[in-house]
Amino acid sequence: MLLILAVVVLYACDEQYTPKPPGYFRIDLPEHEYTLFDSTFPYTFEYPVYAVLSPDPYAPEEPYWINVEFPAFKGRLHLSYKKVNGNLVEYLEDSRQFVMKHIPKASAINDSLLLDRNKKIYGLIYYIEGMGAASPCQFFLTDSADHFVRGALYFDVVPNNDSLAPVIGFLEEDIRHMLSTFEWKLAD
Repeated sequence: MLLILAVVVLYACDEQYTPKPPGYFRIDLPEHEYTLFDSTFPYTFEYPVYAVLSPDPYAPEEPYWINVEFPAFKGRLHLSYKKVNGNLVEYLEDSRQFVMKHIPKASAINDSLLLDRNKKIYGLIYYIEGMGAASPCQFFLTDSADHFVRGALYFDVVPNNDSLAPVIGFLEEDIRHMLSTFEWKLAD
C-alpha cells in the first residue's frame, strides 16, 4: 500500500510549477465627499471628509502652512502660504525648481493652467509621472499681488507610482476639487 501511494505521489507531480507574479493589495476607495475649510487663514477651500488637517510640524514659524493628511493612503498634501511683497518671481521660480528636481525620476511632467479671473486665482498644476517620482502632483496658486500658495502631494512609502496609480488618480481628483473651490480672503 505504501509503495502504491509513493508511485501515485511521484507521478501526480509531473507538471512544472509556475509561480504567480506578486500582486498588490486591493484598495477600497471611499466616495468623494467634501467639507469647507474656513478659518482665520487668508484662504479657504473644500477638502475631503476622509482627510485630516494639521499644522506643518516642520515650520512652526509659518502659521498658514498646513498638511492635508490622507491616513488611509499614507499620503499628505503639503500646503505652504507666502505673502507676496514684490517677490512673486522668486516664489514662481522656487515652485518650478521643486518640480524640475523630479526630472531624473520622471518619465513625463505635464502641466495644466489654473485660471479664474473672477476669484483672482492664477496658477499651474503639475502631474509628474514616473516610477520613482517622490511627488506625483504639485501646484501653485497666486492672485499675483498679495497671496501665493504652493502644494505638493507626498506618500509615506517608497515611491512606486505604478502600484500607487489608483490612489494617485483618486487624490488628484480631490486636489482638482480643492483648487476649483479655492478662494482668497480679503485682507482686513
